[in-house]
Amino acid sequence: MTDTLRLLTILAWSACAAGLAWYCLNTARQITYVTLADGRQQERKLPLLFRLLLPFVPNLDGFVMRPAFQRARETADRQLVAAGFEGLLSGREFVAVKMLVPLVCGTFWFAALRLLTAVAPRSALAGNLEVFLLLGVALFYFYPLFWLRRALAARHAAIQRALPFVLDLLTLSVEAGMDFMSALQRNCERRRLDPLNEELIRMTREIQVGIPRRVALRNMAQRVNLADLRSVAHALIQADELGVSIGAILRIQSDQMRSRRFDRAEKLANEAPVKMLGPLMLCIFPAVLIILLGPILRQVMDQMF
Repeated sequence: MTDTLRLLTILAWSACAAGLAWYCLNTARQITYVTLADGRQQERKLPLLFRLLLPFVPNLDGFVMRPAFQRARETADRQLVAAGFEGLLSGREFVAVKMLVPLVCGTFWFAALRLLTAVAPRSALAGNLEVFLLLGVALFYFYPLFWLRRALAARHAAIQRALPFVLDLLTLSVEAGMDFMSALQRNCERRRLDPLNEELIRMTREIQVGIPRRVALRNMAQRVNLADLRSVAHALIQADELGVSIGAILRIQSDQMRSRRFDRAEKLANEAPVKMLGPLMLCIFPAVLIILLGPILRQVMDQMF
């Protein structure tokens, strides 16, 4: 009877592991998309851990939708929209995933720690099990925040790189006699699809459906939440309100964007020696000491023994 029960237990755990592996592989093969303003679909990759946990998010709706989490949901919504994940991941789902990640991963982390302590009961891990458990749970809790911050920074960096070039094209088109909207539409059609082009396409679609241009520009500035793009949008709004030539405003903004990009590059260049100091002290300097002192130490050891 005991052997039969043990066999059934092994078969049950094997089936559970096989089902979990099948679910993970099936989820990993799925491709996630966001729908752009012109109807096209653009691939957006969510972390595999998020995709695995999203089907379980509705179970936490009653808890996440409480007024205490309203500010967290709104902040997550704004950041997800700015990061380009609108329609793919909502603030409610992000808050729920942020709670599920430490709960689920913390359980596996605890099981792994207990297994390691059982294998090596006299190790340093066994004496500090609670510390390692708390560190792992804290890391799992902050992982969604780190991912969102990194995705937002990457999208902002892509927009900053493309903005001066786009402003130059718009300036040349407007100064050649083309109106601003025609120049903007031609730019969106001819350029490759990047984060800045996605936002410009959405702005042009808003204007085409009847939203005033200044409102569409303000919506884009609030949606992206980037200082450089906000400066350009506000300058165009003021030009629209005051009747100033858009070509002159675009020329000024283009020069300012290039000046800011040069300042950022100069700042990064000045920070490079300080950032190289850590790897130099930790890796290169000890290696040089070993190479220089190695033969001397070997001779000393030979003379001593």
